[in-house]
Amino acid sequence: MTRKVLYGTDRGPHSAPRAVPGTPPAGRAFRAALHGTRKTLPGSRRVPRGRGFLVVVMAAGLALLPSTAAHADGIRAKQWGLDAMHTQEAWQTTKGAGITVAVLDTGVDDEHPDLAGNVLTGRDMVGFGAGRGDRPWARHGTAMAGIIAGHGHGAGNADGVMGIAPEAKILPVRVILEDGDTARGKARDTRGNALAEGIRWATDQGADVINLSLGDDSKSAHPEASEDAAVQYALGKGAAVVASAGNGGEKGDHISYPAAYPGVIAVTAVDRYGTRASFSTRRWYATVSAPGVDVVIADPDRKYYEGWGTSAASAFVSGAVALVKAAHPGLSPAQIKELLEETARNAPAGGRDDSRGAGFVDPAAAIDAAAGLKPEGPAAAAQSDRYFGEGPDTAEDDRSSTAWAGPLAGSAGGVLLVAATILWRGSRRPRSPDVP
Repeated sequence: MTRKVLYGTDRGPHSAPRAVPGTPPAGRAFRAALHGTRKTLPGSRRVPRGRGFLVVVMAAGLALLPSTAAHADGIRAKQWGLDAMHTQEAWQTTKGAGITVAVLDTGVDDEHPDLAGNVLTGRDMVGFGAGRGDRPWARHGTAMAGIIAGHGHGAGNADGVMGIAPEAKILPVRVILEDGDTARGKARDTRGNALAEGIRWATDQGADVINLSLGDDSKSAHPEASEDAAVQYALGKGAAVVASAGNGGEKGDHISYPAAYPGVIAVTAVDRYGTRASFSTRRWYATVSAPGVDVVIADPDRKYYEGWGTSAASAFVSGAVALVKAAHPGLSPAQIKELLEETARNAPAGGRDDSRGAGFVDPAAAIDAAAGLKPEGPAAAAQSDRYFGEGPDTAEDDRSSTAWAGPLAGSAGGVLLVAATILWRGSRRPRSPDVP
């Protein structure tokens, strides 16, 4: 299959971030999906550009925006999503202990100080491509894992990125390659079933939540029977499936898969004021919204970036689902999805719309509301419950194509990161500059 790209925009060649003078050089090379144009701080030493990675950034991703430099102790202050999602209130009940969130992405850096100890042994469904130490490895996946289950680092874990469910575990499943990975063409041609296989594998390992910060929202996007069946398999085993709604809001609002599969919690992006992000796709399958603008993300290079995209929004909701499942482990995926909708804040007129679903996700409210629910057994999504709102458009109604969006490795979608600006560079020993 040659369908999916990591959400964002096709960025092409770019320079790697430079180190901040006076701080120890970064650890491993810049590796995964936070790609695009990156600004560097003045006076920094140039780090030569390395190979890219296989995922093509497209419509539903995490794009990185310019921002001012910040020290580690300023990173937490920039994480506006923590306050917006009432995490302090939710954490009075649970921080996600006992819950496993599978991150199906480009891989996760288990050695990142914000994730150390929270990453389980995963699986590479692609089987080739960039590896640890290469620039195009695990960037996007590490960013998503940090949003979900980052625990910070340093004294009192006060530095770095804090996730929504900092005591949850991450199960990394590599189903796509980063944009720029020289093996992306091979993966596109030979690993078309990686996403479906990854979903089933993660389910069999006992994943409680499956995060899919990826998708295909080009005009040619269409449902794949194997992926749909894999999603239904996961739901039937009790795993909640969360996916990015798409980044096609300014490019035709094309339907995005896997977000549009039945039973998936599809997440749109909003800014800190609760306003729909212009890039966020508007479709019938939108469930709830979450932070997707000016999101602080961790990277294998030990720097921090600020970005945007529905990939990030999906990760925030996966963290929220982890909290709800930790507090109420017997709830089915369908019950959790309904809880998120019923307890969402800032609901649109009429209760929902295609831009923000039922409103802004509120895990604390969902945890409280779940106290009166009687758990029901998991089940795949019923045919009659396949769609929200008006349902899928006919072929004639679909909007203009995003012709530039390229295919991604495996069957997974596109990465979210487009343009990045370094916020702060971590204190790890520098490695020798990569040879361009």
